[in-house]
Formats: sequence, C-alpha cells, structure tokens
Amino acid sequence: MLACMLAYHVVFGDNGMLTYHKKKGDSRLLDQEIESLQRENQRLQREIESLKSDPKAIEREAREQLRYVRPGEVIYTVPTPAEPAPPENSRAQKRP
Repeated sequence: MLACMLAYHVVFGDNGMLTYHKKKGDSRLLDQEIESLQRENQRLQREIESLKSDPKAIEREAREQLRYVRPGEVIYTVPTPAEPAPPENSRAQKRP
C-alpha cells in the first residue's frame, strides 16, 4: 500500500514526473523565445549603429519615414483599403 502511494506521488505529485515534463517543455519554449529575442535585439543594434554612422541608412530612413524626396523624384502612395462596412441586419428595422 505504501509503495502504491509513493509511486502515485512520484508520478502525479506536485513535483512529480508529469509536472517535471511540463516544466521542461516550458523551459525549452522559453529558451527558444530568448534566442529569438536576442537575434532581434542584435538586428536592432546593428540597425542603430548603421543609423548613427552610415549616411545611406540615414537617407533611407528619412525617405521612408519622413517621405523625403530628391529634386525631380515623384512618390506614389497606395491608399490603404478601407474597412468594409458591417452588414446591415435585415431583421432589425427602425420603427417610426
């Protein structure tokens, strides 16, 4: 009887095998997220450094964000599609 209770506790207890495997999976997911965020951080750091020192990068950002153009250039902008109007409910009618 004691062995059964101990086995149950080892498998299903608060710090049992099931909890251990779940926490191990969570740890792997968090490690992947950390790696992804570190790569993103490195990319952003490189972008910051290029904006501090590279005139071409500064010009590119000014053109994209501030819509700066050189003399004689023309910028074409495509309007964003408007959100469709919600469908009218045919049953709900206003009564006078």
